[in-house]
Amino acid sequence: MGKAVIAIHGGAGAISRAQMSLQQELRYIEALSAIVETGQKMLEAGESALDVVTEAVRLLEECPLFNAGIGAVFTRDETHELDACVMDGNTLKAGAVAGVSHLRNPVLAARLVME
Repeated sequence: MGKAVIAIHGGAGAISRAQMSLQQELRYIEALSAIVETGQKMLEAGESALDVVTEAVRLLEECPLFNAGIGAVFTRDETHELDACVMDGNTLKAGAVAGVSHLRNPVLAARLVME
């Protein structure tokens, strides 16, 4: 088998480069790069893909730059409603949570549902 790699994205929002300063853009790039680096190191250490993905999403949830976890967009009622889902491709088990508002890391809850 070839070398395992990780790829992530920071969301599908409508932020254009024209709306950002170079410094703001670099903050996004640095945050995404750090998460990918963490995931790649985990893969190289032999950790499971499921553990790597869970950690990558948890790190996105911990970063205020992204529409996840602490950076999530507020609802009309000025609350957060967060969703997360994980799936193990080997076992086809899946877990999800939806509309949660009092969890810092919904991906960890989704993982528990799956397990």
